[in-house]
Amino acid sequence: MTAAIRRVAVIGAGAWGTALAMTAVRAGLEVKLWARNRGTAAAINTDHENAVYLPGIVLEPAIVASSDLRDAAAGAEAILLVVPTQHLREISAGLSRHVPAGTPVILCSKGVEIGTGALAGEIVAATIPQAKWAVLSGPTFAAEVARGLPTAVTLAAEDDAVGRALVTALGTESFRPYLSDDPIGCEIGGAVKNVLAIACGIVWGRGLGDNARAALVTRGLAEITRLALAKGARPATLMGLSGIGDLVLTCGAEQSRNCSLGIALGRGRDLAAVLAERHSVAEGVPSARAVSELAAMLGVDMPIVNAVDAILAGRIAIDDAIRSLLARPFKTEHEKP
Repeated sequence: MTAAIRRVAVIGAGAWGTALAMTAVRAGLEVKLWARNRGTAAAINTDHENAVYLPGIVLEPAIVASSDLRDAAAGAEAILLVVPTQHLREISAGLSRHVPAGTPVILCSKGVEIGTGALAGEIVAATIPQAKWAVLSGPTFAAEVARGLPTAVTLAAEDDAVGRALVTALGTESFRPYLSDDPIGCEIGGAVKNVLAIACGIVWGRGLGDNARAALVTRGLAEITRLALAKGARPATLMGLSGIGDLVLTCGAEQSRNCSLGIALGRGRDLAAVLAERHSVAEGVPSARAVSELAAMLGVDMPIVNAVDAILAGRIAIDDAIRSLLARPFKTEHEKP
């Protein structure tokens, strides 16, 4: 039986990492929050606010922030990794020497690594092999979680005892984890939906209508499912919170970083200019390239993802990409096995 978890380290003090630190404190856990920036850590400790990523939200005084990885991880009985996917390998490699064997490491970022096509779980398996990893994903806006508004997520772990211990440790009345044993499906859903949210935002910004957005979400879900199956996941996972739940939220709200970026592009703004205005990472931008590369490696057809990648890379104009998608041959809705 896995021992009860009482102390956790949250690695990454962006909006989502800070919100998860708030959730962990509400669950009665002792929390250390690692921030790469010393000033951010100091402000969290003295002002109880993360003004850059969660402005206006008063943080629990019990959250202790540090800019030292060793200090943040010391004594932690579980670690929540909440750093952008493209930096995950670097941070997890540095963290590895401070992680005792068997420690649960929960992956809370959503993306695929450029160049390797690696999922976060594959990165951590290589860099922190002694850990027992799990995935937390689902329809979540960080500010709502930080405020304690009702939220449900998927918590996926191959080790059932570890998964149940994490659900017990992190679950509260307002933050409800649902246990799964399909971490790969959970990861795929979270990574690809960010790319599709950019596509939905482009449709929104271009004024193509609600019918088009609904069609894009549905056909996008088919693309997610194809990729998940190719990676060995189960299709039922994509019908849950980390699949269709996250997809619907991210594709249908202007507060979504990825959807709002797509809206700006659809209205004719330049990608570099939009990104320059933001502190938070829109994971869909690097993930568009990484997912497109992964799909090519696995021979999976993902025309919407490929179109977003081509638009972001400047290889095709938005209107040309839309025309190309609408010119695809008619086909049956559900592929036969």
